Amino acid sequence: MNPADELRFNGDGLIPAVAQDHDSGRVLMLAWMNREAFEKTLETGYAHYYSRSRQNLWKKGETSGHLQRIKGIYLDCDGDTLLLQVAQTGPACHTNRLSCFYRRFAQGEWETIEEPVA
Repeated sequence: MNPADELRFNGDGLIPAVAQDHDSGRVLMLAWMNREAFEKTLETGYAHYYSRSRQNLWKKGETSGHLQRIKGIYLDCDGDTLLLQVAQTGPACHTNRLSCFYRRFAQGEWETIEEPVA
């Protein structure tokens, strides 16, 4: 059986994939995968995603060099969300921050808790 057969893709043929740093446990980013991205990830050992805005497959870090090497892949109980544990090279966020989750809601407003990497 193909492992992708067990994934429950949404109506657009996508499944959310949360990337988590394998060592620290920090959530790095959320992206989407289609079947091809998932299969390419399994084939290469590096995270591939599907860009909803560009409507194409992309390898994380292909242009920036900030690759995500897969250390583990987990499927949630409903089969509709993936958790990728990765070894992240450089920042995960396109804003040059280590994580896309760099703003925290506190005392009624959003505060930046991480600056871009120099």
